[in-house]
Amino acid sequence: MVQAPAIELIGIDKKFGPVHANKNINLTVSKGSIHGIIGENGAGKSTLMSILYGFYQADQGSIKVGGETITIKDSQAAIAAGIGMVHQHFMLVENFTVLENIMLGAEGGALLARGTDAARASLKQLEKDYGLDVDPDAVIEELAVGLQQRVEILKALYRGADILILDEPTGVLTPAEADHLFKILGVLRDQGKTVILITHKLREIMAITDTVSVMRRGEIVATRKTAETTVEELAELMVGRRVLLRVDKKPAQPGEVLLSVRNLTVKDNRGVTMVDDVSFDIRAGEIVGIAGVAGNGQSELLEAITGIRKPVSGEILLEGQKVSGLDPAMLRRLGIGHIPEDRHHMGLVLPFEESQNAILGYHRDQRYGKGPFLDPVAIRAAAEVEIAKYDIRPPNARLKTANFSGGNQQKIVVAREIERNPKMLVIGQPTRGVDIGAIEFIHRRIVETRDAGKALLLVSVELDEIRALSDRILVMFAGRIVGEKPSDATEQTLGLMMAGIAA
Repeated sequence: MVQAPAIELIGIDKKFGPVHANKNINLTVSKGSIHGIIGENGAGKSTLMSILYGFYQADQGSIKVGGETITIKDSQAAIAAGIGMVHQHFMLVENFTVLENIMLGAEGGALLARGTDAARASLKQLEKDYGLDVDPDAVIEELAVGLQQRVEILKALYRGADILILDEPTGVLTPAEADHLFKILGVLRDQGKTVILITHKLREIMAITDTVSVMRRGEIVATRKTAETTVEELAELMVGRRVLLRVDKKPAQPGEVLLSVRNLTVKDNRGVTMVDDVSFDIRAGEIVGIAGVAGNGQSELLEAITGIRKPVSGEILLEGQKVSGLDPAMLRRLGIGHIPEDRHHMGLVLPFEESQNAILGYHRDQRYGKGPFLDPVAIRAAAEVEIAKYDIRPPNARLKTANFSGGNQQKIVVAREIERNPKMLVIGQPTRGVDIGAIEFIHRRIVETRDAGKALLLVSVELDEIRALSDRILVMFAGRIVGEKPSDATEQTLGLMMAGIAA
């Protein structure tokens, strides 16, 4: 007897106004397998999984689970059908214990003590079966990110999930934590569970999946046995053309020190020290990367250097001149450009036209007007030059920035900062939420900026990106620089340092 697939999506179609997010999608996921779904930003991956998990309803099409056609009207219906989802941003109550989070919404009746005892026993068995060891009485906010992710997986299994959807599960993990997650997923598969893995990291697809489906512009354009494909083929299927998967750059030619950070200490809004007595130099003509798991002080360091956050102590020098404590506008005039980590909150005003965003922070430049009056014609003309040079699509300077894709929004920010010819460029997460084609373009522009004799400071949670772009790598852990390594340092070496283990 032929075993029914775990999931069948048949003719799934979904529109949001004029946007056709999913187009007549047919997808079969075999029971007891790890099935990867990859695609560019905006390809429709998240929409498709949101339909499967009941967040959205398809306009057309049907869903089969274990061979039975079902209607998934909300997440409760998905859970009842044995489908669990581990979100990219964890859905945990931070001041609750592990056990309380796992029970939340499934307390087992009015007698909480009885439900707690049953939940504790069930949790202990799940941990034993799947190698998901975690202290049930630990408070979530005190756990490492990798352990929090285990709690999310346990929460889904506790609710009876036979099918697990994981959305970009390694974005906040160290390499060692990611490898441990892959081992857990392998155990789940071997125990008969089905895993659907959404990721943009081709290395992960090749490492852990059995089958991979590629989405492009709302459609599934190919499904391959992972063992029968290559990274190069998958990249080409995602983008629709050949993609350079490596960063092509010559050795750096460092010059004079441009930026010096001396004994810098920075606190966050809660008064917690996030940057602790940090010192380093960056020279003209080099890219210095900072590797570290998110939340170890990288963001606060960038904010201090760009004038967004005032340091508690220490100093920042640009060409020997003290600039710490100056506001962002003054720092821009002195030659510090900034590509922020979050383009939506700090890089762009989404309701503004593309041309208006193209001059943000530089709008007082006399090229764009006289006195208090801006010249819209000059602003649009300058924007059109950048649109052409950076291949921003659609090539429309009057279009609202919210209507561009994530990759093209990022290109607007990158163009604005690089084209102002800064002495020093501070870059946070340059390709976050950006598709492969735009990643290739942005990386090339960053290297060209280095080769033009600029100093660059790069922060990224993507270790592959740090290793590919950087000439030197500083590793941050718990607010301190714990070491410096050359760009050819292994992922394992950097991963140990990122976890606070000397290497």
